[in-house]
Amino acid sequence: MDLDEEEIEAVTRVLRSRWLSMGPVTAEFEQQFAEFVGVKYAFAVTNCTAALHLAHLALGAGPGDTVICPSLTFVATANAIRYTGATPMFADITSVDNLNISPDDIEAKIDASTKGICVVHYGGYPCDMGKIMQIAKRHHLYVVEDAAHAPGASTMVGSNAPGQHGITPHMCGSIGDIACFSFFANKNMSTAEGGMITTNNETLANRVRLLRSHGMTSLTWDRDQGHSFSYDVVELGWNYRMDELRSAIGIVQLKKLAENNRRRSEAAAFYRDRLADIEKISIPFLSAEATSSHHIFPIVLAREVNRQEFMLFMREKGIQTSIHYPLIHKFTEYQKNLPRYVHLPVTEDIETRVITLPLYPSIRQHQLTQVVEAIQAWANTVA
Repeated sequence: MDLDEEEIEAVTRVLRSRWLSMGPVTAEFEQQFAEFVGVKYAFAVTNCTAALHLAHLALGAGPGDTVICPSLTFVATANAIRYTGATPMFADITSVDNLNISPDDIEAKIDASTKGICVVHYGGYPCDMGKIMQIAKRHHLYVVEDAAHAPGASTMVGSNAPGQHGITPHMCGSIGDIACFSFFANKNMSTAEGGMITTNNETLANRVRLLRSHGMTSLTWDRDQGHSFSYDVVELGWNYRMDELRSAIGIVQLKKLAENNRRRSEAAAFYRDRLADIEKISIPFLSAEATSSHHIFPIVLAREVNRQEFMLFMREKGIQTSIHYPLIHKFTEYQKNLPRYVHLPVTEDIETRVITLPLYPSIRQHQLTQVVEAIQAWANTVA
């Protein structure tokens, strides 16, 4: 996490202002983030899970509905669907070369109960949003972008908007009906905890605005500014607001995002170049034409390799590796509550072989070299 005196000063200014709950700093953060993503509306919230919950609520998901999503993601993606009373319907990923949700399997999983689709831009690599949006339009489904990994990522998508005909670049978070971002401590930009909802739809924006804060028609800051004297509660809502302290950090972090994503990209390019000839691993997303935010750097081990032994070997070399992610549909909670058998052959194959290598903006050349040399040494032991 890239934190320095600028964030400390920003938080100190908020403390000195004595206005700590959601107010003018949050409004400024929302405006800047909306401009960055290229959308009309942005709403800061307590975390990405809250953002996902509000997104599915605003789009009308509820009991009896299913929402298609991947299983190779953090559990919050599916949990948020369940919070509405709807049920996750898991779709397979595309291939060993593309760990994002498969448009073909999305379409295969659509039935009369399907309400929407929730995509995850895995590792900061954009999904095939052109195909997915076409599927959604064809079947009258909503699309939520789980862009927790993808602030600053972009992809080419067809547009029928006035003055935007043909294939044009779109930022992740501006393509689906609603998008959700995470500012957790390990994300590309962080407020420790926090999230953001983005949309271009005014009706959805008004609904999110209500649901985020108890269904109230006005907030404390509105009343302080003389915009109203009281409030009504017109809908059952939640307390998902972001505070001024985290918004102040977010404004600073947003300024740093492009540079930090550039550093991540350079580190990822180093890995791709130095690991390309190692036979026992493959590197996903090599042919991706989109611009990634490079949140994580995944590799996939050959089927005959023991993943635990690989991770122990790396640990002995002083290198931490991770698994992104254990599959949601295999968790005990989901095994107990899934309504039908889940068939995800590609996802289940990859899940046993995927490994995440160290990647962060401040990683140094000698550290990257250390990782590569450790993998090369391991490859010699299993050749």
